[in-house]
Amino acid sequence: MALLNGLKRLEARHQKFYTEAVPATPSLVKALLKPETYPHSPKKVELVQTQMSFLFLTGDYVYKVKKPVDLGFLNYTTLEKRRFFCHQEIELNRRLCPDIYLEVVPIVSSQGQIRLGNEGETIEYAVKMKQLPRERMMDSLLRLNLLTEEMVVRVAEKLAGFHDKARTSPEISIYGKLDAITINTEENFNQTKKYIDISIPSPKYHRIKAYTDNFVTTNKPLFSKRVKDGRIRDCHGDLHAAHVCLSNGIYIYDCIEFNDRFRYGDVASEVAFLAMDLDRFQRADLSQAFINAYVRLSQDKELLQLLNFYKCYRAYVRGKVESFKLDDPYISEKEAALAMAQGYFDLAYRYTKEKPLLLITAGLVGTGKTTVAEALSRSLGLIIISSDVTRKKLAGISPTEHRFEQFRGGIYSEDFTRKTYDEMFAQARELLSQGQSVILDASFKKRPDRLQAKSLAEETKADFAVVECLLNEETVRSHLKQRLKEGSVSDGRWEIFEQQRQDFDKITEFPSKNHIILDTSQPMSNIIRIVSERLFSV
Repeated sequence: MALLNGLKRLEARHQKFYTEAVPATPSLVKALLKPETYPHSPKKVELVQTQMSFLFLTGDYVYKVKKPVDLGFLNYTTLEKRRFFCHQEIELNRRLCPDIYLEVVPIVSSQGQIRLGNEGETIEYAVKMKQLPRERMMDSLLRLNLLTEEMVVRVAEKLAGFHDKARTSPEISIYGKLDAITINTEENFNQTKKYIDISIPSPKYHRIKAYTDNFVTTNKPLFSKRVKDGRIRDCHGDLHAAHVCLSNGIYIYDCIEFNDRFRYGDVASEVAFLAMDLDRFQRADLSQAFINAYVRLSQDKELLQLLNFYKCYRAYVRGKVESFKLDDPYISEKEAALAMAQGYFDLAYRYTKEKPLLLITAGLVGTGKTTVAEALSRSLGLIIISSDVTRKKLAGISPTEHRFEQFRGGIYSEDFTRKTYDEMFAQARELLSQGQSVILDASFKKRPDRLQAKSLAEETKADFAVVECLLNEETVRSHLKQRLKEGSVSDGRWEIFEQQRQDFDKITEFPSKNHIILDTSQPMSNIIRIVSERLFSV
């Protein structure tokens, strides 16, 4: 109830401004929703709106009309300003989408009729674009699980080429200097103070601010070097997944035209923006593939030192922008905007966790440990070290070759199992020491092995948690039968499950904050949410 009251107060606070600033907007929108308003007479018109614009989708074309608002960081309050920024939008976006951005079209009033054209009194302007297929937008492909590594590598290629040719100058380079970066970060925190405990909890706000201030202070030489090396460019400025279309080519559109300083910046910040959004869709694997490809193509290895800082910054900016929607009376979906803002702020908070993470799975055979490990690896960017793969590699056999040994026999003997765990720990130690996060996919049925994993985390200054997987016996039996048919790496079968159950040391050695118990019969999206909330809570 307090949250809803907060939203109502925010809306009421800005209702007077919007009523006075945009009195003609409803009639204009009503006219532009009529097919007869357009010279090509579309069959239907669909309205989509953002904090700054109305977009009218007609099938072949999109007409973008800027709202007459002053949001502090942009000012569209006069017709002349909106005309100027429409032309800016065309010119700047043609750098990456030369065939998509067509022209600026006047919207006129004549004899009481509002139409697109030149005959009549010009009352507004619209940017005319070719309409790209929404189902081929990167965010849509992500939701449908259709985005591939090859696709993100192609996006990295286009972006690296764009950045290489993007304009730079002493004026632009100023925006990579410490003073400019501090202005941007401080503006973020000042503009979001009113959303504390509405879209961002107070502890997260203060943690993100402290992390940001500390990073800027301790990395002054790095920021100076980026300026000296010419890494500050006239970029896109708003590169998230919804602004990338993969359809008969790659189209990166809707760059920032309203404020140059939001477009001028370190190329590392631009790369971090899209990488952050891929993380938001729980595809850290694709995020890393995109980063790796960009670094390889640009030879900008130094970018990696700035990546987490800029991911945090970009996630926070998106959380701020979504919070601004809570003030807009023309956007009715306040709860959706609030949820989106909270999600971005949560992600920004996640990036303040500077320590690597060691997760271990635990549970009986067939309870879904590997499936959970793979999902967490993909969504959180963890490197999997599998006991099944490690064991067979040590034995010199193919991962898919089955060895149906007796319980504790052959490659599953106590000695060989010890050898397997030692090799897993050795691999994990190397990765954790490099700052990488790791998940060890094994049964961890014995307490000493779990305690050794905890000691490894302490040794490498990593956070630690055990994810215990539980599943009802009927489903386990079904999983194990199916697994044998599919040629899984695992040699698990029902008789092993029954024997393991008698041999499993109950997990009592860790506090609840380090022990996450999962019913793996629930949807994987729930599992990822539960684990993320436990790992990244304040």
